Amino acid sequence: MQHRIVMHIDMNAFFASVEQQANPELRGKPIAVIGSHGRTVITTSSYEARAFGVKTGMAKWEALRVCPQLIFVVGDNKKYTYASSRIIEMMRQYTPLVEVFSIDEAWLDVTHSLQLFGSAERIAYLLKAQIKQSFGITCSIGIAPNKLLAKLASDMQKPDGLTIIKPEEVSTVLETMAIGELCGIGKKMERHLNLLSIRTCGQLGRANEELLTRKFGIMGKRYKAWGQGIDHSPVIPQEEDEAVKSVGHSMTLRRDVETREDILKYLLQLSEMVGRRARRYGVSGKTVTLFIRFADYFSNASKQETLSSYINQSDEIYKTATVILNSIEIGQKVRLLGISLSNLQHHTQQLPLFPEEQRKAKMTQAMDAVNNKLGDFTVTYGSLLQTEEKGSHVISPAWRPEGIRNVGVK
Repeated sequence: MQHRIVMHIDMNAFFASVEQQANPELRGKPIAVIGSHGRTVITTSSYEARAFGVKTGMAKWEALRVCPQLIFVVGDNKKYTYASSRIIEMMRQYTPLVEVFSIDEAWLDVTHSLQLFGSAERIAYLLKAQIKQSFGITCSIGIAPNKLLAKLASDMQKPDGLTIIKPEEVSTVLETMAIGELCGIGKKMERHLNLLSIRTCGQLGRANEELLTRKFGIMGKRYKAWGQGIDHSPVIPQEEDEAVKSVGHSMTLRRDVETREDILKYLLQLSEMVGRRARRYGVSGKTVTLFIRFADYFSNASKQETLSSYINQSDEIYKTATVILNSIEIGQKVRLLGISLSNLQHHTQQLPLFPEEQRKAKMTQAMDAVNNKLGDFTVTYGSLLQTEEKGSHVISPAWRPEGIRNVGVK
């Protein structure tokens, strides 16, 4: 039986590379892309800056301490979303099975594309050439039998790398590979595994499954499989017509969160984003879906609630999302949250009957008018003021440039 052939494409220092190509004076120099607000942090940096130790998440003063000649560039989201959308179109020329993981990385299942293009390696070189010719930027590509190994392979040679892990090479590659190199095993989990004398993927793959499940629950079995290079998760493309069926937004959090209070703050922010866009498009929906991606990257939870009436008010979306959250077992930290409104009905605005509803509608219209003119969250709920993402004018690296998910970036 033919094994799968999966590619993982990771754009190299994407935001910084786009800025360097847009402005020739920045090429070959250490630059860092930042937000437009005073309390911003480094979103990404060029490889010239990384050589000095400049890292994503650093404060500006920290970055200047390690690289005094660093050039700060305020991010221009329109450039990044345009480039990302075009690159995704290029990927879809080779296979319809493209899973956009973030604005600068994606998985492709090219198993059934080889009859047309010859080999996965040839597809990789063709894509690299197209991206280079169109945007002047590079990417690193990993080719392997599954998503886990393809992601691992794309990280092995940067920048502009191409790494192939063949099925017969998996055990050899993983034998001495540090467990922290696996996507989904963070620093904290690495420390826990180290306490069990597990430091390499080979050791993880041979570990006692009962011990792992006793220690880490259901994830223990998955960790052992990862140590053996086993990952059955499919490459999940977005349906082409999904944009006309739902309004949604997802957000990768700057730090993993686990408390209900923190999760609710982000859900309120997402509910406002989804509600405002639904009102802008003149739609209401009966079904609210909550999507959660956990800190191990591969574990997800998705659940929906269908109401008896159509809604597009942010607070109603939030209340429904809260009900859904209460029904989901949160067994580990959360990395990404998403809310969508579906089962849509167009042009459903009606004049509210009761004074309280009329007052709420007028307040919502006023908030929308201000935010549409001056930018997202210029006027917002007081409980959002402490949310880390609030005020950031640099797009989240996990934003997916699809249909009506495309937020109005500045």
